[in-house]
Amino acid sequence: MNPAPLLIVLCVLQVAVVDLNEILGEQCKAQLDAEFGEGKSIFIQCDVTHGDALRDAFQRTVDQFGRLDIAINNAGINNEKYWEKTIQVNLTSVIKGTYLALEHMSKEYGKIGGTIINVSSMAAFLHSPHQPVYTATKHGVIGFTRAIADASLQGDYGVRINVLCPAFVDTPLLHTVENEDNMGKFVKFKDDFKRSMNKFGVLQPSLIAEGMMRLITDNSLNGAVMKITCSKGIHFHTYEPMSA
Repeated sequence: MNPAPLLIVLCVLQVAVVDLNEILGEQCKAQLDAEFGEGKSIFIQCDVTHGDALRDAFQRTVDQFGRLDIAINNAGINNEKYWEKTIQVNLTSVIKGTYLALEHMSKEYGKIGGTIINVSSMAAFLHSPHQPVYTATKHGVIGFTRAIADASLQGDYGVRINVLCPAFVDTPLLHTVENEDNMGKFVKFKDDFKRSMNKFGVLQPSLIAEGMMRLITDNSLNGAVMKITCSKGIHFHTYEPMSA
């Protein structure tokens, strides 16, 4: 089992790529070096479920680039067999990553503010009987993000916190539904899962990047829940006003 979690931390025009997979991480850094020049990015190998290692990744980023402006908590796995690990990667590490980012951004710590984006999934809206724990973690990411975004606003943290919910995306994660070591007893539903992909379509990562950039650059967004689907593209979820 290789969770291959990914956290991307950005500082102005400089980027820290944080990933468990050293080979892919170095490849990503090489691509960034080729396009933007050496010295603009660093790669930090880290398992985001290890709290001290994650804290160190944030600190190394700040030590390298001087400050933290943007953090994207994008770590995610799909594993119903070892479901405790799914909770640790998909939800616990997102919460830890958010709090660590706030330590380096929030005005409550004497910093200048910034932006945090947490990645959830359309599974939080169209729950999958094939992925009950994955579905639960993605619900949790939305609930946590909206609550901490309100806390940021009320506490004057100076940090915008939003959540991105893509549908099926053409990444290696999508193909893990075919593996018994990932899905356990739910692997028997893999054909149903594939039919859902055919029905709703599969997004290209470039559209996710476009949505991410909108969340980064639109200063009016805080606590926003962005959905990205093949049928509607980039759009936002709206909630009914709370009533007694």
